[in-house]
Amino acid sequence: MRATIRDVAHKLNLSITTVSRAMDGYADVSAATRELVLKTAKEMGYTPNQAARQLRRKRSDTIGYIIPASGAGFADPFFSEFIAGLGDASAQYNYDILVTSASPEGQDESALYRRWVQEGKVDGMVLNRMRLDDWRPVFLKEQQIPFVSLERSLSQEDFTGVEVDSLSGMQELMKHLTGKGHRRIAYIGGQRQLLKIDYDRFCGYRSGLQAAKLAFDPALTQISDLSAGGGYQAMQNLLRLEDRPSAVVCINDTVATGAMHAVFERGLRAGEDIAVAGFDGVANSAHTQPPLTTLDQPVYQIAGQLAKMLIGLINGETPTPAQVKLKPALLIRPSTG
Repeated sequence: MRATIRDVAHKLNLSITTVSRAMDGYADVSAATRELVLKTAKEMGYTPNQAARQLRRKRSDTIGYIIPASGAGFADPFFSEFIAGLGDASAQYNYDILVTSASPEGQDESALYRRWVQEGKVDGMVLNRMRLDDWRPVFLKEQQIPFVSLERSLSQEDFTGVEVDSLSGMQELMKHLTGKGHRRIAYIGGQRQLLKIDYDRFCGYRSGLQAAKLAFDPALTQISDLSAGGGYQAMQNLLRLEDRPSAVVCINDTVATGAMHAVFERGLRAGEDIAVAGFDGVANSAHTQPPLTTLDQPVYQIAGQLAKMLIGLINGETPTPAQVKLKPALLIRPSTG
């Protein structure tokens, strides 16, 4: 016979109301009690009637994430790990995730946000790839929709989420490269006047040059669309220079993968003829040929933390701490020699 909520309550010696409110995530039930109720319900095979639960609470029990990229964003290893972290953490609290992608350029992205909010498809949103001046936090705040973000835009006043110290991480990577004798170091980034991560990582690159008393050469900077194809094209441009770089740092691991492919096509060897490094530490970076030197941020764990923060906000709780800052770990591998 299928277990009922009454069976769960009897086993834990709790009232049906307490069990119900624990499953619904109400703030008046302690986190310890909620976890015990969810664990016991799972062990007993009890699953609440989701439709009735949502109708009772006037919620969707769903958090939303719109990948800020074209449809190919689903194939990006960073987004794959990020979505996995969101999904696994959300499932622990009986929440679903709604995921799609939209290019930040044009009106498709803003139309999606408006439709999801107006139709009540989600109870809260997770944001990342924040822009220097980002309309999304402003819009969600106006609509009273809870949200958390990986990084914060320069225009954000209130911030709940996780920040990665890209500036100091890139400085450490530059110190590694200059310490190995590199003097012509290139940078492949994104749209510097748009993305916060690009702004911070480029500042770290410039700071690393300055610390080594190296002059900044604009010819050694390339813009990409943050894809492998973009990294491939940018590296081709750098390799055409009469005085090509001896090392290249990339805004992310996906760009670095494309850059290494361009190096290979030219008949050169990454890590021997030219050093290549990335940023993110996605799982695939350890299995490129050669393995990629990168700045590791725990993408899966960060996404899980963001999901838990957001569900807390949805349930009227204040995440503690509300702001988490992480320093990426430099993983030195053969791609830099």
